[in-house]
Amino acid sequence: MPAEGNGGSGIPEEATNRAVREMLCRAREAGQFSAAAWAVGTSEGIFSCGELGTPAWDDASPIGPEPLFDLASVTKPIVALAVLRLIDRGALSLDTRVGEVLDGWPDTPMARANLWSLLTHTSGAPGPTPLYRDYPDRASLIEALARLPVTVPGEWRYSSMGFISLGLVAEMASGLSLDELVEREVAQPLGMNDVRYGPVAPGRAVATEDCPWRGHLVRGSVHDENAVVMGGVAGHAGLFGTAGELGKLAAALLRGGLLSPETDRAMRGSIDGRPLGWWPREQCTYLGPGTSASAFGHTGFTGTSLVVDPSEDRWYCLLTNRIHPTRESRGFE
Repeated sequence: MPAEGNGGSGIPEEATNRAVREMLCRAREAGQFSAAAWAVGTSEGIFSCGELGTPAWDDASPIGPEPLFDLASVTKPIVALAVLRLIDRGALSLDTRVGEVLDGWPDTPMARANLWSLLTHTSGAPGPTPLYRDYPDRASLIEALARLPVTVPGEWRYSSMGFISLGLVAEMASGLSLDELVEREVAQPLGMNDVRYGPVAPGRAVATEDCPWRGHLVRGSVHDENAVVMGGVAGHAGLFGTAGELGKLAAALLRGGLLSPETDRAMRGSIDGRPLGWWPREQCTYLGPGTSASAFGHTGFTGTSLVVDPSEDRWYCLLTNRIHPTRESRGFE
């Protein structure tokens, strides 16, 4: 249920929506994206939301209600929640090493990484790695993934490669495909009917890049190229969703109950300062002074973001298609 009034913000809902809409209209006029959707709320639900723009620059129809955006790396914290639910069930532990579950992997540094290090981006796994360029099918990409070099573990190093591995571990431990697992462990319990892996209906989807690799405009299928080779379902990218549906997730995290108390504290970073599946506050350089030290969040390459601030009982979601029609920087921050 949406929160009533101003959700404790001290700012009326109408004024909040007007201010957000004006700011995003200016950004759209500057060519930073063709479409945007936003939602802000508390543990009680949404108190401000809206959308603007068109699904693509060459599609002049106004964006419809609850448009679907390619969430890109905002997929990661949702997959992480599914993994943490498996840990609560006893199917895995934070000390479980990749090679213990994926026993077909060679004994490499990637295989020796444990789940805690993958969830906190401290495994030493590399950052963006365009495996798709040399490994055009799922089997060969996974084999190359297993053999990737790693740096000395311990320091924070954002890694999509680590989350691809995490997704494979989750599939093997659960006996489900990753899309089935996310549906069972996260989407269904929270009533998130519009958060799912693609492809999705192009009529509701917002366009992303006019992709040189694929030779066409991407709309309704995953943008991330490594995820394409993985079949569109991967631990690092592939989910689509709406701002309102992500709000359900954020409100639930503020209320608690999705995870055991101990796992929930670990997920928030309350135990050692490193949230599981999320960026810690110091890495969220896009956040202003209004968010507390306990805030955690995540962004996606396509122009998506979700922030949860437990101390303030507040969450924020902004979804855009900032890589449409190209990923060339146009001042989006």
